[in-house]
Amino acid sequence: MQLKRENAIQLLLKYVQNDKMIAHSLSSEAVMRGLARKLGRDEEKWAMAGLLHDLDVEVTHADPTVHGTQTEVLLKDFDIDPVILDAIRMHNECSSGKTRSTELQHALACGETITGLIFATTYVYPDKKLVSVKPKSVVKRMKEKAFAASVSRENIMECEKIGIPLPEFAALAIESMLPIAEELGL
Repeated sequence: MQLKRENAIQLLLKYVQNDKMIAHSLSSEAVMRGLARKLGRDEEKWAMAGLLHDLDVEVTHADPTVHGTQTEVLLKDFDIDPVILDAIRMHNECSSGKTRSTELQHALACGETITGLIFATTYVYPDKKLVSVKPKSVVKRMKEKAFAASVSRENIMECEKIGIPLPEFAALAIESMLPIAEELGL
């Protein structure tokens, strides 16, 4: 059966119980769509990778040595592009032990990581809504050692491997998330 967005949302709600993780997946979908649009790539494919990248996060207890490896098992009943599965597997290079090599792999690594950083910025400053978050503040937060301890700077910097400088990437990510910010409580 072809995997459609509606199916992907149902699977996400089945396997991911944490509302913040669901919001992160929806935001990652939006950021990946924005990246695809900017780079002239397949928006649906890139958005699906963003939406599903953490499908197995609770199944694997977010264990970095296996997170990303169970998504294929969870999607066994669906016909899904192997390129998407490969990018999901590679968004967490710890579980694959391999180096990212494709544009989609680099994009998913940086796209989902900056989404997490933007989320963290809005949670650290709860009175701040996404609409008031500036790209400069995201870049600054990324450089703060204590703040970004759980954020992979290397993953965010993958944006440069796809030809987008960090400040421009932060702006694109915020812009991509804004249309769904209210729905996500951001």
